[in-house]
Amino acid sequence: MEQNYKNHRRYVPLFHVVLFGIIILSLLGSLVNLVQTFSSGKGIYSASLIFVILFCLILIFYFMRLFPLRAQDRAIRAEENLRHFALTGKLLDKRLTIGQITGLRFAEDEEFVRLAKEAVEKKMSGNEIKKAIKNWRQDHLRM
Repeated sequence: MEQNYKNHRRYVPLFHVVLFGIIILSLLGSLVNLVQTFSSGKGIYSASLIFVILFCLILIFYFMRLFPLRAQDRAIRAEENLRHFALTGKLLDKRLTIGQITGLRFAEDEEFVRLAKEAVEKKMSGNEIKKAIKNWRQDHLRM
Protein backbone atom coordinates (compact mmCIF):
# COMPACT_ATOMS: atom_id res chain seq x y z
CA MET A 1 0.00 0.00 0.00
CA GLU A 2 1.30 3.43 -0.90
CA GLN A 3 1.93 5.55 2.16
CA ASN A 4 0.77 9.15 2.41
CA TYR A 5 -0.31 11.72 4.99
CA LYS A 6 -3.73 10.14 5.48
CA ASN A 7 -2.51 6.59 6.14
CA HIS A 8 0.99 6.97 7.60
CA ARG A 9 0.08 6.57 11.27
CA ARG A 10 0.60 3.17 12.84
CA TYR A 11 -2.58 2.00 14.52
CA VAL A 12 -3.05 -1.46 16.04
CA PRO A 13 -6.69 -1.87 17.11
CA LEU A 14 -6.05 -4.86 19.41
CA PHE A 15 -3.47 -2.80 21.32
CA HIS A 16 -4.79 0.76 21.10
CA VAL A 17 -8.49 -0.04 21.62
CA VAL A 18 -9.09 -3.54 22.94
CA LEU A 19 -6.20 -3.96 25.39
CA PHE A 20 -6.33 -0.36 26.58
CA GLY A 21 -10.12 -0.59 26.99
CA ILE A 22 -9.86 -3.80 29.01
CA ILE A 23 -7.25 -2.26 31.30
CA ILE A 24 -9.29 0.92 31.86
CA LEU A 25 -12.51 -1.00 32.51
CA SER A 26 -10.69 -3.30 34.91
CA LEU A 27 -9.22 -0.31 36.73
CA LEU A 28 -12.66 1.27 37.04
CA GLY A 29 -14.13 -2.02 38.24
CA SER A 30 -11.40 -2.38 40.84
CA LEU A 31 -12.05 1.18 42.01
CA VAL A 32 -15.78 0.43 42.42
CA ASN A 33 -14.86 -2.74 44.29
CA LEU A 34 -12.47 -0.79 46.54
CA VAL A 35 -15.13 1.81 47.38
CA GLN A 36 -17.65 -0.96 48.18
CA THR A 37 -15.20 -2.75 50.43
CA PHE A 38 -14.63 0.44 52.42
CA SER A 39 -18.38 0.55 53.02
CA SER A 40 -18.55 -3.05 54.22
CA GLY A 41 -15.17 -3.07 55.96
CA LYS A 42 -14.35 -6.54 54.59
CA GLY A 43 -11.70 -7.37 51.97
CA ILE A 44 -10.09 -3.94 51.95
CA TYR A 45 -6.59 -5.37 51.60
CA SER A 46 -7.35 -7.53 48.54
CA ALA A 47 -9.49 -4.82 46.90
CA SER A 48 -6.76 -2.20 47.36
CA LEU A 49 -4.13 -4.64 46.12
CA ILE A 50 -6.12 -5.31 42.94
CA PHE A 51 -6.54 -1.56 42.40
CA VAL A 52 -2.81 -0.91 42.87
CA ILE A 53 -1.92 -3.74 40.47
CA LEU A 54 -4.25 -2.38 37.80
CA PHE A 55 -2.92 1.14 38.33
CA CYS A 56 0.59 -0.26 37.82
CA LEU A 57 -0.66 -1.96 34.65
CA ILE A 58 -1.78 1.44 33.31
CA LEU A 59 1.71 2.82 33.99
CA ILE A 60 3.31 -0.19 32.28
CA PHE A 61 1.02 0.29 29.26
CA TYR A 62 2.03 3.97 29.06
CA PHE A 63 5.77 3.46 29.49
CA MET A 64 5.74 0.44 27.18
CA ARG A 65 4.89 2.90 24.40
CA LEU A 66 6.87 5.91 25.62
CA PHE A 67 10.32 4.31 26.00
CA PRO A 68 10.52 2.75 22.50
CA LEU A 69 9.17 5.94 20.93
CA ARG A 70 11.91 7.99 22.60
CA ALA A 71 14.53 5.54 21.32
CA GLN A 72 12.97 5.74 17.87
CA ASP A 73 13.06 9.56 18.03
CA ARG A 74 16.80 9.42 18.75
CA ALA A 75 17.35 7.09 15.79
CA ILE A 76 15.26 9.32 13.50
CA ARG A 77 17.20 12.41 14.61
CA ALA A 78 20.50 10.64 13.81
CA GLU A 79 19.25 9.31 10.45
CA GLU A 80 17.87 12.65 9.29
CA ASN A 81 20.97 14.49 10.52
CA LEU A 82 23.10 12.11 8.43
CA ARG A 83 20.80 12.51 5.43
CA HIS A 84 20.96 16.31 5.68
CA PHE A 85 24.74 16.15 6.00
CA ALA A 86 24.98 13.88 2.94
CA LEU A 87 22.83 16.29 0.92
CA THR A 88 24.30 19.62 2.10
CA GLY A 89 27.54 18.96 3.96
CA LYS A 90 25.95 20.48 7.08
CA LEU A 91 24.08 19.05 10.05
CA LEU A 92 20.42 19.88 10.61
CA ASP A 93 19.66 23.22 12.22
CA LYS A 94 19.75 22.82 16.01
CA ARG A 95 16.50 24.76 16.31
CA LEU A 96 14.52 21.92 14.71
CA THR A 97 12.44 20.03 17.25
CA ILE A 98 12.11 16.27 17.26
CA GLY A 99 8.52 16.69 16.06
CA GLN A 100 9.72 18.67 13.05
CA ILE A 101 12.47 16.16 12.31
CA THR A 102 10.08 13.22 12.45
CA GLY A 103 7.83 15.10 10.03
CA LEU A 104 10.76 15.73 7.69
CA ARG A 105 11.64 12.04 7.50
CA PHE A 106 8.74 11.50 5.09
CA ALA A 107 10.07 14.05 2.57
CA GLU A 108 12.00 12.84 -0.46
CA ASP A 109 15.54 14.21 -0.82
CA GLU A 110 14.45 16.78 -3.44
CA GLU A 111 12.28 18.67 -0.95
CA PHE A 112 13.90 17.62 2.35
CA VAL A 113 16.48 20.43 2.55
CA ARG A 114 13.99 23.12 1.53
CA LEU A 115 11.40 21.88 4.03
CA ALA A 116 14.00 21.70 6.81
CA LYS A 117 14.85 25.36 6.21
CA GLU A 118 11.19 26.37 5.99
CA ALA A 119 10.37 24.46 9.17
CA VAL A 120 12.85 26.56 11.13
CA GLU A 121 11.94 29.87 9.51
CA LYS A 122 8.17 29.43 9.70
CA LYS A 123 8.19 27.40 12.93
CA MET A 124 6.15 24.69 11.24
CA SER A 125 4.83 21.80 13.32
CA GLY A 126 5.62 18.22 12.37
CA ASN A 127 2.05 17.89 11.13
CA GLU A 128 2.35 21.01 8.95
CA ILE A 129 5.58 19.66 7.49
CA LYS A 130 3.92 16.36 6.61
CA LYS A 131 1.05 18.22 4.91
CA ALA A 132 3.57 20.28 2.89
CA ILE A 133 5.30 17.20 1.46
CA LYS A 134 4.57 16.67 -2.20
CA ASN A 135 6.54 13.45 -2.79
CA TRP A 136 6.02 11.13 0.18
CA ARG A 137 8.97 8.97 1.21
CA GLN A 138 7.72 5.55 2.36
CA ASP A 139 8.57 4.42 5.89
CA HIS A 140 7.05 1.01 6.65
CA LEU A 141 9.64 0.06 9.31
CA ARG A 142 8.54 2.49 12.00
CA MET A 143 6.90 1.23 15.18
